[in-house]
Amino acid sequence: MYRKILVPVDGSDASQLGLQHAILLAKDQKAVLRLLHVVHDYLLVEGGFALAGSDQLLKDLVARGQSILSEAAGSARRQGIEAETECVEAPLGPVGEAITEYAKQWQPDLIVIGTHGRRGVRRLVMGSDAEYLLRTATAPVLLLRATKAPPKD
Repeated sequence: MYRKILVPVDGSDASQLGLQHAILLAKDQKAVLRLLHVVHDYLLVEGGFALAGSDQLLKDLVARGQSILSEAAGSARRQGIEAETECVEAPLGPVGEAITEYAKQWQPDLIVIGTHGRRGVRRLVMGSDAEYLLRTATAPVLLLRATKAPPKD
């Protein structure tokens, strides 16, 4: 049923939960698993002016993203799944939008994402990438709400 599964990862407990479920699905469905990290660089530009040292900060964010992807791919590998990885930048846009745009290009059969389940003011202030995906993704989205730290492989 699922041939291509996309899993956005950010290193959080919620992301780890999504990853672990996606690994199980990929094994069961014999699907391709692609891990996506979005470098969210909206903090690098404030009011149209670049922050001092923003080039180095962006490099650091990309390096951190590559590390997160490497750890996630290693977790999949230890469980018998070879995962593809991709790191993309979200220039001044929401992470959810970058995931949706990426999914339009790669065309997964399923997007699996862990969510923090924020409500109220915290969701209003921080936004909800999971909610954005639900509203805009063309593929089905499986949301997994993190309530406690997931087990590591």
